[in-house]
Amino acid sequence: MIKYDAFMQVLAKYRGESVVIPTMTAGAEWMEVSDKPSRDVSVGGAMGKASSFALGVALAQPDIKVVVLDGDGSLNMNLGSLVTIAGKQPKNFFHFVMNNGVFAVTGGQPVAGDGVSEYSEVAKGAGYAATYTFEDIEEFASQIDDVFNQEGPVFVTIKAEPIIQNEPIGRRARDPRTRSTTVAIQGLQKDLGTE
Repeated sequence: MIKYDAFMQVLAKYRGESVVIPTMTAGAEWMEVSDKPSRDVSVGGAMGKASSFALGVALAQPDIKVVVLDGDGSLNMNLGSLVTIAGKQPKNFFHFVMNNGVFAVTGGQPVAGDGVSEYSEVAKGAGYAATYTFEDIEEFASQIDDVFNQEGPVFVTIKAEPIIQNEPIGRRARDPRTRSTTVAIQGLQKDLGTE
C-alpha cells in the first residue's frame, strides 16, 4: 500500500506544467505539496465528477497535460466517464485513482466492489490507451517517467492506505488547504491566459 503523502511528493516532482485536478482526500493532500497552485483546480465538492471536469480541460487545452487525482469511491459514482474519456482519446489525459477501498471523507464506508473490481482493467476495457497499477512507492517512482511519456488517455491505479476522516462531512470544518472550485478555475484561466 502506498501512503498518500509519498505518492503526492513523487507526483509533484514530475508534474511539470501540467494542470492537476484533485478531488476528495487527494485534494487536501495535493495542496500540501503543490508548487503551482494556480494550475490546480480542486473539485472536492463534486464527488464523482473530477474525471469529467478534467476531460473538458484536456479537450480545451490539448497541448497541456491534464492530471486528475480521483478516488475509487468517486470513480464508482461515475464509471461511465471511463467510456466517454476513452471515446475522446485525449492524448494529454492522465487519470490517477487512489484505490483505498473506502469513502474516506465520509467516515470510511466500504466502496462497492473493493477487492473484486480492478479499476485499471475496467479502464483498459473501456479503451484507455495505457493502464498501470502500483502498490509500491519505489516501483511507482521508478516508472512515473514511463507513465507520463505515454500517449493518453492513461489510467493509473494507486493502491493507497486510506486517510479516514471519521466526522461526517456536514459537521467538519472546511479544510483550509483547499480553495473553492470557482477561485481555482479563475486562477487557472488567468495562468493559461484564457480569461
